[in-house]
Amino acid sequence: MHVHDLIASIPLERTSDVSLFRQLYARLKDAILQGTLAPGARLPATRELCQLLGVSRQTVLAAYDQLTAEGYLRGGVGQGTFVDEALPLARQAPAPAAPGLLRALSERSAALADAMGTRRFYQGPVRAFRPSMPGLDLFPFDLWRKLEARQLRRSGPYLGYGPANGYAPLRELLCAYLRASRGVVCTPEQIVITSGSQQALYLLAQLLLAPGDEVWVESPGYQGACAPMLVAGARIRTVPVTSEGMDVAHGARHYPDARLVFATPSHQLPLGATMSLARRLELLRWAAAKRAWVIEDDYDSEYRYTGPPLASMQSLDRAGCVVYVGTLSKVLFPALRLGYVVAPPALAEPLARAKAVVDMHHAMLPQAVLADFIAEGHFMRHIRRTREAYAERRATLMAALDQRLGERLVCGPADVGLDLCTHFRHDRKGRIPDEARVAQAALEAGIELRPLGYYANAAATPGCAVAPGLLLGFSAVKPEAIRQGVEALARVIEDQWPHK
Repeated sequence: MHVHDLIASIPLERTSDVSLFRQLYARLKDAILQGTLAPGARLPATRELCQLLGVSRQTVLAAYDQLTAEGYLRGGVGQGTFVDEALPLARQAPAPAAPGLLRALSERSAALADAMGTRRFYQGPVRAFRPSMPGLDLFPFDLWRKLEARQLRRSGPYLGYGPANGYAPLRELLCAYLRASRGVVCTPEQIVITSGSQQALYLLAQLLLAPGDEVWVESPGYQGACAPMLVAGARIRTVPVTSEGMDVAHGARHYPDARLVFATPSHQLPLGATMSLARRLELLRWAAAKRAWVIEDDYDSEYRYTGPPLASMQSLDRAGCVVYVGTLSKVLFPALRLGYVVAPPALAEPLARAKAVVDMHHAMLPQAVLADFIAEGHFMRHIRRTREAYAERRATLMAALDQRLGERLVCGPADVGLDLCTHFRHDRKGRIPDEARVAQAALEAGIELRPLGYYANAAATPGCAVAPGLLLGFSAVKPEAIRQGVEALARVIEDQWPHK
């Protein structure tokens, strides 16, 4: 086809949101890359092409100028416009792209891509009973926006690059808060700000583990913690959970050579247990003797309803083996993606350098806003307000369950956190329903919850089996929505498990 005829046949959509200049530029570029416009081919003059296509001359000039700037065309005033002869892509049309990846991922890359594959992420508006979700209706977003606007007006140093370990005033304020509320023994220099606790776990796994190292994890437990360990090449070793928390004796007996322990002593997910003092001391003695690391994940213990928050396990550590990990997702809002690590002094600097490799540092503006939020007293007021609201929502859920489902569900520990663990009672014939089917039917009825089996590790041993049940979040929605949710859940359970 002649060049003039080829270009004249270029389809331009007059009603498209894409400008005619961009459309013409894209069509000519594709023709050159596919070899339809050969190297050295002369393009029509701008006046001629605008008449052929019925567009303004400015549209053609802009397309030619853009293609010339990018190296597809050459020429000048009085010389004509040509496809650049030196352009190798124009000499041969590229082969059609094969489906899938250009080449297979390495074993390590595949592990990274698949590590969180079994974790389900919530979508859509919050509803009963979404677990582990704070009440966004209670957060002072208007105040947060004012603090953010004030920081932007100051044009402070946080608008440029910052230190890898985080905004210094925020680390100082967090240090004071953790000392007072959780008994954490630390200095600001030991704190590293991360993109949520998930990034903290990834960095720690990369630093503290070698391929083949054994790691204790609770099962059932937070499966997101296993993903970074697996990516680091560790071997996951599951340890059962009882009413006193992680069974340390079981771990020591079966996996005596483990290099790291991941534990949630303040509030175990999903069973809700708090690790007893005896087991905390037992774990610390074992870790010190074995020179093993302990990651203490303290994700929502601000919310204790039967007394003040308990002191951290880190406060009992005398061997420097505990790494304390916290998150602000449950206290503020998850989209903020702010977490932190309190590392033993010798580990703090390597951790900050590792953080710099991943993303230089966490965004400085939200750190500066949070520092103001804490310094001006808003943080503690928000915790007090939400603790009172969550206590009311918790009481509403427990009362509604007792009234409507007391013969079918038994509640687990509920004195801390944002969720309530429930187990099915056996009927007169010793039967219980399929928790996965109940959860799916509940979702279809507009209720969000998790079956307890969701938190079981795929590699769990028989000793880590968990009694079937459901995890219900109570913090995300108001009491009336909780009561309506319990009524809907009761209908689902009765339909799935008629007790005949």
